[in-house]
Formats: sequence, C-alpha cells, structure tokens
Amino acid sequence: MHVNSKKEGKRILSNKETFLRGTLILAAAALVARVLGLVQRVPLEHLLGSVGNASFTIANNAYLMLLTVATAGIPSTLSKMVSERYALNRPSEARRVYHAALLFAAVAGIIITMVLYFGAPYFAENVAGVPQSALAIQALAPALLLFPAIAMMRGYFQGRGNMTAGGISQIVEQVARVATAILLAFIILKLGYGDREVAAGASFGGVMGSVGALAVMLYYTVKMRRQDRQDRQEQFQEESSALPMMRIYKDIFTLSIPIVLSSLTVPAVNFIDTSIVVRLLSVQIGLDQATTQLGYLGARAQSVAGIPPILAIALSQSLIPIISAAFARKDEQHLQNQMTLALRISILTGMPIVLALCVTAYSINGLLFSSLGGSGIIAVLTLGTIFQITMMTSNSILIGMGKPRISMVNVLVGIVVKFLASWLLAGWLGIYGIIAATGLCFLVITLLNLRVLKGIVSFSIMGRRWAGFLTAVVLSGAIGYGVNEACILLVHIMPARVAFFIACCIAGAVVLVCYLVLLVVLGVLRRDELGNYPRILQKVLRPLMRLQRQSSGQQG
Repeated sequence: MHVNSKKEGKRILSNKETFLRGTLILAAAALVARVLGLVQRVPLEHLLGSVGNASFTIANNAYLMLLTVATAGIPSTLSKMVSERYALNRPSEARRVYHAALLFAAVAGIIITMVLYFGAPYFAENVAGVPQSALAIQALAPALLLFPAIAMMRGYFQGRGNMTAGGISQIVEQVARVATAILLAFIILKLGYGDREVAAGASFGGVMGSVGALAVMLYYTVKMRRQDRQDRQEQFQEESSALPMMRIYKDIFTLSIPIVLSSLTVPAVNFIDTSIVVRLLSVQIGLDQATTQLGYLGARAQSVAGIPPILAIALSQSLIPIISAAFARKDEQHLQNQMTLALRISILTGMPIVLALCVTAYSINGLLFSSLGGSGIIAVLTLGTIFQITMMTSNSILIGMGKPRISMVNVLVGIVVKFLASWLLAGWLGIYGIIAATGLCFLVITLLNLRVLKGIVSFSIMGRRWAGFLTAVVLSGAIGYGVNEACILLVHIMPARVAFFIACCIAGAVVLVCYLVLLVVLGVLRRDELGNYPRILQKVLRPLMRLQRQSSGQQG
C-alpha cells in the first residue's frame, strides 16, 4: 500500500512536470511565432508600396478569419476528447475521434480554399475596395487545404500529452513562412513586377509555412505510431471501436462551436477593419489615402499591437486550471481569490507594455518602418489592447468554468458593437474612429463577461486601488512620453534610426521603472500579497518593496 502510494505520488508529480513543460513549450512557440510575424512585416513593409501593404493585410486577415472558421474550434475540443478516452483506456475510440476530425478538416479545407480562391476577385473589389488584393488572396488560399488538418493533428498530440510536436511545428511554420515571403517578394520586385505581384509572392509564404508545419506533424505522427505499436504488443489485444461517426461529430460540435465563436473576436475585428476602412474613408480622404491608411493599420499597427497580450495572457492562462478545479469543488473563497488574481495579473503586466509601446510609437515607426506615417494609428490601436487583454482573460475564465456559451453570446454582442460603432465614428474621427470602435468592442465584451462572473461569485479586481493604478499609468506614461520626445532630438546629431533606437530603449525602460515604482509606492502592489504572484514577478518586485516600507514609515 505504501509502495503504491509512493508510485502514485511520483506519477502525479511527473504529470505536473509534463504539464508545466508543455505549457512552457507552447508559450515559447507562441512568442517565437509572434516575434517572427513582426520580423516578417518589417522588411515586407519596406519592399511593398501602399497598395501592396494593403493587399497583403487584406489577404492575411481574410485568411485568418476563414482559418478560424475552418478549424471550428475543434483542436481544443479534440485534445479534451482524446485525453479523456486515453485516461479511460479507450485508445481505439480516441483514434476514431481523431480520424473523424481529420475527415472534417479535409472537407472543410477544400471548401474554404475554393471559397477564398474563387471569391477573391469579388471580395477584393466589392467588399474591401482594393481590387489589386485579389491575387494576394488567391496566392494564400492553398494554405487552407493543409492548415485545418495541421490544427487537428496539433490538438490530437496535445490530447496525448505531447506539446513538443505542436510547438515545433508552429516555429517551423513561421520560419518557412517568413523566409519564403521575404525571398519571393524580393525576387519578384527585382524582376520588375509591381505591388500587386510582390504582395502575392509575400502571401504565398503562408502556403510554404503550411507545408513545413505538415512535414513536422507527419514526422511526429510516424514516431508516435511506432511507439503505439510497441505499447500494443506489450498489452492485451484491443477491440476496435464501434463509436458512430454522427455521435462523434455531435460531441465535437457541441463543445467546439461556442469555443470557435469566442476565439473569433480578434480575427473578426481585423477582418471587419480590412473590409470597411477603404470603403468608409475613401469618400472623406480619397481612395489613395484610404488605401495608405489601411496599409498603416495592417502592416504596422496590428503587428505592434499584437505584442502586449503575449505575456499577460500566458500568465493568466496558467491560473485557469486552478479556477476550473475551484469551481468544480464549489470552493467560493478560493475561486474568488484566483479570479481576482488572474484579472489583476493580466492588467498589471499588460499595462506597462501597452504604455511603453504607445509613448514610443513614433520612435518604433521610425526605427522599424520605411516612413513616419501612421505613428498615431500605432499608438491608438496599441492603447486599446489593454481591453483585448481583459477580454481574453475573462473569456478564458468563463470557458474554464464550463460556460463557453455565455462567452460566445458576449463576443457576438461585441462584434455587433464594433461594426455599428465603426460606421458611426468613421465619419467623425476617420481611421481613429474605426480604431476606437475596436477598443469599444473589447471593452463591451469585458464588461459583459465581468457582469456574468460577478453573478457567479463576488470578487473585486482592485477595489480601492484603482485610483493608485490610474495615477501610476498617467504619470509613468507622461514621463515616458517626455523622455521619448527629448530623445528624438538626437536625430539632429546622429543617424535617425540610431536615435530612434536609443529613444525606444530609454523611454521604454523609464516607463517600466516608473510604473513599477509608482505601483509599489501608491500601494497598488502590497508586500503581503507578493506570494500570490508568479515567481518571475516576485523576483522583480521584492527589492522594490523596500520603497513601500519607507513610504509607509513616512506616512505613519
């Protein structure tokens, strides 16, 4: 008995270590993929003109929107169904579920590819208002043949506890995508072709990315099959599963449809923007200027604005299993503490990155891109990502508590708000009205989610600390902006890109330091709560807590 309990303890510890390792692999892969995505946009922005940047943006956002629909939220559902069946020692059922998912992926991939390819000319001319983007959309369409199947394979491997396969395939996908996109764009440009063809060459990088990702997943599939054969030889012969396909699809879609609609928010918002920007703005500022602003929004602002959510969402996501367990146990006190912590961490860690990118938007633009146009667009879109962070965190909590349908309804309401607000505000504020509508969409979803969560359990994100938090945000932002403006003056005595690089580094560092110091001094972060935060934050905050002691001593 004692020996068995020891073995069980070791197994649980091993599972915990595997989970943590898998989480780190996926988080690292997501970070690398996001960084490579930004790396791709910088040289492409230099190679492409305004029409080319707009075309690449339209193709990319249409593709991401349809890819989300084509996979239908099945990978995460598949992961859950496979892991459950292996836990119940029903591997044949797990494989049948996997084969059903792959069959759906094949059919969905063919249909969505045909829709995107043959619908590209109509969408480019009559919806997006940039007819030249049709070729870029068609060049990217074949990637949809493979990516639904790749997504299912990643979900299956996660269900089997193998996070490495999905993580490595993501990285290989991005490397192949970026290398092909930049190389083809450069070659086509050197051959004397125009923006339309160069954008199509860059878009084709997505197809090569899908080929690279599929190759990695097939390698791991062969490897896993060999291991499975060895395991079956050592065990009793397993009976084949008679699980009906219709029942499998019913189970899959019951779970996956609410998840896909919840995860559709950001792709849908970006898709709406690429569909309406030229249409709404060309009447006010002309077709050429509207196309240029769409290029700024897609090639520059959306790339930079994709950075703040990475760390905040990774930190808050690590708490979701704990929240799910507390909800299942009906442990209201623990649930209250963990929900508060998840939302607080996402806001506190997301805000300084948002601030640093906002105040240095002009310098980032000058450092990375071909001109200084669109700096305001970068700053305003990035500022709104704080609401994207809270939306994604609260959505994850609702899904973790088994309420994806509520999250789905709230997302649909937010998207309707985005669409209507864009039409109303564009006439008044131009491109900034469309961006403000994006922030409003994320804010509405967040508020609806919080209302539901507070109906389940009473909690407070910061309570009376909001005043201190907002003071820290305003002061650190103002100081950082002043430092950035001062550093920009260096362009008069040194190369502009060097000056912009110095401005980004110094102003960004000043924002982060001022923000942390003010949070401690104003009592937003407290010594007695330090143990609740992730270790990396504890290491950063512990030395700063001396300031709080000195400040308290002076006040007392």
